[in-house]
Order: sequence, then structure tokens, then C-alpha cells
Amino acid sequence: MISRKVVLPVLLLSLVAGLGVSAEAAQTNTPKKKTATSGAHSRRAGKKGSKSSGRQRGQKTPTNDRISEIQNALAKNGSFAGTPNGKWDDSTMAAVKKYQAAHGLNPTGRLDAPTLQKLGLGSTTAGVAAPQTPPGAVSRLSSSKFNSAEPSTENQR
Repeated sequence: MISRKVVLPVLLLSLVAGLGVSAEAAQTNTPKKKTATSGAHSRRAGKKGSKSSGRQRGQKTPTNDRISEIQNALAKNGSFAGTPNGKWDDSTMAAVKKYQAAHGLNPTGRLDAPTLQKLGLGSTTAGVAAPQTPPGAVSRLSSSKFNSAEPSTENQR
């Protein structure tokens, strides 16, 4: 019968060698060829490869009513000379640039939070400071048992 002194080191060496081979295989990235599939077999035909969360990224285009509201605010200030038509055209962009320059903002001609705030059309908090949780709201991050400084009572049994 083979002694334990021989069997255990042999098993240990084979285990370590096996782990080394599998780790090496996991680290190598071999490019795989994509196989052509017909549209009938592919459920994602016509869709992009990445998952969509259903949420739009970036800023939405203002509606015609919102553009008219902005043009009215610019006209009251004297920056916009035309009649509000609800279209974002060159005269509206020039009026925004003029307004931004007159009020110490970066004259880009683009709508941003500080410009809308100065016009009286923006949020009172957007672009001013970091978002704050409303009073009485509980954050999942701060109430987590992993973030607490005190030891959990569950682990003290």
C-alpha cells in the first residue's frame, strides 16, 4: 500500500499544476469568429449588441413651447429681437450667446442650467450644488449593515 507521505504530495502537486493550467487558459483571450446566423434564429436581429435600459442618455431637445418660453424670456431682457416662433434658429442661438455674455456666463449659445436659472426658467438646484436627499428619505447606501461602524448583533451569537 502506498503511504500517505507519497500520496498527499502527489495529489497536492497535481492540484496546483491543474490550477496553474486553468488560470493560464482563462487569461488567454483567443478571438472567436462570429458565426453567421439567419434572422429567424437570432432573437436580437435588428437590435444593438448592448443592453438597453430603456432610459435615454443625454439631454432632451426642448419642445416648441419650451423654446417659445425661452424666446419670451430673452425678449423681455432685450437679447431676442424677433417674435417667438418656437424654433431654435440662428437668431435664438445668437440671443442666448448675447444673454450669456451680458450675464457673466460662458457664451456658448447652448442651453445649460446656469443660463436657464438666470432667465428664471431653470431649477433652483440644478448646477448649483451636489444633489441632496430629501428630508426623511433613507439612503440604501448609508443604512447598509456593511457600512455601519457598529458590529452587527447577528454575528455576536
